[in-house]
Amino acid sequence: MPLSELKPLTLGMMPTLEGLPFYIARSEGIYDSLGLDLTILPFNSANDRDAVFQTGQMDGMVTDYPSAITLQAIHHTELGFIFKNDGYLCFIVSKESRINQPEQLIEKNIAVSRNTVVEYATDQLLNKAGIKYAETNKPEISQLPLRLQMLQYNQIDASFLPDPAASIAMNSKNKSLISTQELGIEFIATAFSRKALQEKRKEIELLITGYNLGVNHIKMHPQSEWKQVLMEIGVPENLTGLIALPTYRKATRPSAEAIEKAPQKEIQNITIAKDKLIILIAEDNESNYKLFESILKYDYHLIHAWDGQEAVNMFKEYGPQIVLIDIMQKRIILL
Repeated sequence: MPLSELKPLTLGMMPTLEGLPFYIARSEGIYDSLGLDLTILPFNSANDRDAVFQTGQMDGMVTDYPSAITLQAIHHTELGFIFKNDGYLCFIVSKESRINQPEQLIEKNIAVSRNTVVEYATDQLLNKAGIKYAETNKPEISQLPLRLQMLQYNQIDASFLPDPAASIAMNSKNKSLISTQELGIEFIATAFSRKALQEKRKEIELLITGYNLGVNHIKMHPQSEWKQVLMEIGVPENLTGLIALPTYRKATRPSAEAIEKAPQKEIQNITIAKDKLIILIAEDNESNYKLFESILKYDYHLIHAWDGQEAVNMFKEYGPQIVLIDIMQKRIILL
């Protein structure tokens, strides 16, 4: 496709480090050299991002799995995951709270963003600590800057925060108890609407190429050379040389060799509930599947495939109304 025929691409994301390779690629002129007109729309809350996505005003977004599930299953918004992004959340406790371990969270105010990984990770942490749902207060504070500010001023006791908000909080002597990495939660992916996937396939391919080149740039150049990009995302200037970055990986699919070596799993014996819609979830990460299950199990009948081939077999056998597919998983088959 000639460069003159390429369409503009719009991508929404939160002010977090998961999107840094996109910003680097744009700042360094990588997308310009590829002929891609990329607009990045910043959002301070998942709710605002998802609301704009539903209107069709942007093609894709850096999102988390619970948010995407809500869009698909509740709001019937069609989207597809393209690749996983690297990043994590830290569970930050206020320095005034005197909390030193999760078991001390009983009767504390833990801010969440509903139907996002913030709420899911909070529930997982409380469950791991043996704390019941009714034993804590979970006010909804969806705006990330406000959640950080309230933690700083001791108006809430704790919350899961992404970087750079987490590092800003820790720089003010607030403490991190645990991260989503330690909880085994992978949660961020770049997703696009079905319409964009059909009409802007080449543009999305160039977006991925630029992302990978952005990852290369991050690895090959010191942070001091692109501190202005970090500041654009929200990293204070005094932290640009100190903030710990995720280990960024290229957005690539599994190799053919890895696919061939993938272990086969037997399809489970399933009894379908006749009064519920069927959702097939193709996901090879057990923690991610349990995330989906925790959100959807009460309203839908879930069936689980461990890889692409198993998903195809289960689709033919059970005819699900909704299919959620991890595009980076083993033995993936694109239909």
